Amino acid sequence: MDTFDAIEKRRAIKYFDPHHQMTPEEINKILSLAILSPTSYNIQNWRFVHVVDKELRKKIRVASWNQAQVTDASMLLILCADLKAWEKNPERYWKNAPKEVQDYIVPAILKSYSGQDQLMRDEAIRSCGIAAQTIMLASKSMGYDSCPMIGFDPKEVGNLINLPKDHIICMMITVGKAVKEAQPRGGQLPLSDVAVTDHF
Repeated sequence: MDTFDAIEKRRAIKYFDPHHQMTPEEINKILSLAILSPTSYNIQNWRFVHVVDKELRKKIRVASWNQAQVTDASMLLILCADLKAWEKNPERYWKNAPKEVQDYIVPAILKSYSGQDQLMRDEAIRSCGIAAQTIMLASKSMGYDSCPMIGFDPKEVGNLINLPKDHIICMMITVGKAVKEAQPRGGQLPLSDVAVTDHF
């Protein structure tokens, strides 16, 4: 499936075949594509928790208002972000760059984020949002459907996955084989309502 088709056909699916299993190669492919998503200063601050344990999934489902896709989808990903990724050995993000690039970029990372708590959080949400779309489009291209989720108790889910204190949960995504099509689109705004040229 080409990119245009994947974008047009991707929908949030709520009902998945609970018996379908994705192969390790398929799961690895999706995650390998996800980590190609761009991040500011290449800090790669996303962290992907792939929940496999069935009992843990049941507990997360309870914390997700009993939404069936949490346990029934082939794959459950919790997209988290390390708010302090920028200060944890930032040299590694540019290890393959020329030394003059490293000498410029690494101090810039530290200067940009130091003491900027809101910026750290903003970047976390941006990074995970971009990665989420990569995951959903990759899944659709592979013949799978997906559902981005914010309908859960983040504190409870964080407790269940032992979320580190300097991390946040941005969203969850379920991936699998749909057993029921999405409802018709609720109504897209016309392009003229959402896109302007030069200024509002």
